[in-house]
Parts: sequence; structure tokens; C-alpha cells
Amino acid sequence: MVNMRKSYGATFRAKVALEAVKGERTLAELSSGFGVHPNQIRKWRKQLLECLPDLFTDRRKKRDKEQEELVSELYRQIGQLKVELDWLKKNRKSSSEREEAAGGAGK
Repeated sequence: MVNMRKSYGATFRAKVALEAVKGERTLAELSSGFGVHPNQIRKWRKQLLECLPDLFTDRRKKRDKEQEELVSELYRQIGQLKVELDWLKKNRKSSSEREEAAGGAGK
């Protein structure tokens, strides 16, 4: 039988990590209560504590703005490449038509 990995939603992970940060219950109690391995709870608690400072700084906004700029630049490049590809396809057709016309006149 193949063991499937459990997948936990973000809300559940946040709830468990918050309980771990509170420190009212031990990791063993949280583990048995939520049905999650203590090492996983430690990992989620660590992630929560690392991400908390970002909530109160402008770094998050700056990162979001940089991502938006990157996406817009990528869309611009895609548009430019599409125009270049269309131009190459058009010129390839017209050059092959010219070659056929030149070859047909010599026969």
C-alpha cells in the first residue's frame, strides 16, 4: 500500500503554529490534539516567527511592487517576441513566393 502524504491547509497550519507560539501546551500535547508530528509543528512555528516581522514593514509592499514590475516587463517581452515572430513568418512567406516566381520564370 502506498502511503500518501497528508496535506494541511494554510488556515490549519497557522492555527497550529499560533498555538505553538502561545506556549500554553507542550508540543506533545499539540501533536496529539491536532494529529500532527511535533517536528512539523516546530517547522510551522519557525516559519510563523520568521514571517511576522514582514507584516509590519514596507518590505512586503516593495516585494509586491517588484513582482508586478517583473510581470509587466515579461508581458512586454512576450509582446515584442510575438511581433517579431509574426514579421519573420510574413517575410518568409513573401521570400518563398519570390523564389517560386523567379524559378517559374526560368523554366
